Amino acid sequence: MTKQKKFLTCDGNQAAAHIAYMFSEVAAIYPITPSSTMAEYVDEWAAVGRKNIFGETVRVEEMQSEAGAAGALHGSLQAGALSTTFTASQGLLLMIPNMYKIAGELLPSVFHVSARALASHALSIFGDHQDVMAARQTGFAMLATGSVQEVMDLAGVAHLATIKSRIPFMHFFDGFRTSHEIQKIEALDNEDLAQFIDQDALTEFRKRALNPENPVARGTAQNPDIYFQAREACNPFYDAVPAIVEEYMEKLSTVTGRKYGLFDYYGAPDAERVIIAMGSVTEAIREAIDHLVEEGEKVGLVAVHLYRPFSAKHFLGAVPATAKRIAVLDRTKEPGATGEPLYLDVKDCFYGQENAPVIVGGRYGLSSKDTTPAQILSVYENLGLPEPKNHFTIGIVDDVTFTSLPKKEEI
Repeated sequence: MTKQKKFLTCDGNQAAAHIAYMFSEVAAIYPITPSSTMAEYVDEWAAVGRKNIFGETVRVEEMQSEAGAAGALHGSLQAGALSTTFTASQGLLLMIPNMYKIAGELLPSVFHVSARALASHALSIFGDHQDVMAARQTGFAMLATGSVQEVMDLAGVAHLATIKSRIPFMHFFDGFRTSHEIQKIEALDNEDLAQFIDQDALTEFRKRALNPENPVARGTAQNPDIYFQAREACNPFYDAVPAIVEEYMEKLSTVTGRKYGLFDYYGAPDAERVIIAMGSVTEAIREAIDHLVEEGEKVGLVAVHLYRPFSAKHFLGAVPATAKRIAVLDRTKEPGATGEPLYLDVKDCFYGQENAPVIVGGRYGLSSKDTTPAQILSVYENLGLPEPKNHFTIGIVDDVTFTSLPKKEEI
């Protein structure tokens, strides 16, 4: 008998909190815009006794800063409790020291991040990817979602994959643009996802909990004789992550009927001009592609879901063999770098490849600057030029360093 679908009208934060509650025993929280409502939902559900997948009510602890929340979460993980937190922007930066420890100690956890601008020349509470990009070196796997439905679906993949792989995950989506966008989506419940938990991996995690009956030494100081070797010992765990995430994406599709890959391709099968991007901008890009394909243009999109570890094999498999020009869109700025992070990753994947496409990079959407299908048309138009502009911007008029592409009429 086919299970009846359940629909829910909610925003991205509620969708992420809904899944996080299912898989968590402890939530260590501290509010920061635009992530605060995720913690509020979890606190509210715990107060009325909602049960998680394990039949328990989540223990919610509000700390006095994001650094405290990350420290409490680190401790509860070492005690063998599945734990989560929710944050953004400067809050995520305060968690970075503990994130290195959590990843280095192979503790399964998911941080849900409504990605937001960082305070540089000025503070902004609005969305972009500056915060998550500032934490990409911590050793956390990074899973990006671009719509409220994707948040509901792939947040579960992050929780399932972290238990099996032992690698902590940062699940992120665009602040406000996705975190506060209200959509009617298909909801998942405990029964949908409980069946996929790797019980053996969960049992092993519980066994590794600190216990006075079975004392061990952790968090030691190491010297030059062994530190380097021990640091490299984590490699097999990271190598296994792409296959584990792909496995859970396939299992999820048996419940939802929606198929996801580490990298999803959309557009003409013989596309010559392709955009690489992640997050909510992929929705606008799909609209522009539909418009151009109707006019006979050979264009496409590769939407990135698993950003770290970055699987070059899966990425190259998603890009059409016909691609001649690629534009990589980053929602962050790294002054002084030769390019933004996703652009550099894509360039590296194609380095040394025979007949590699021309690759350019651009910035968009900082501090929730609107990114429209018309701006995406400018990107595809730029790719059609004999020498496409590199390190461009869209959505603004840069009359100082002249990085911006020409504005087009809205479609």
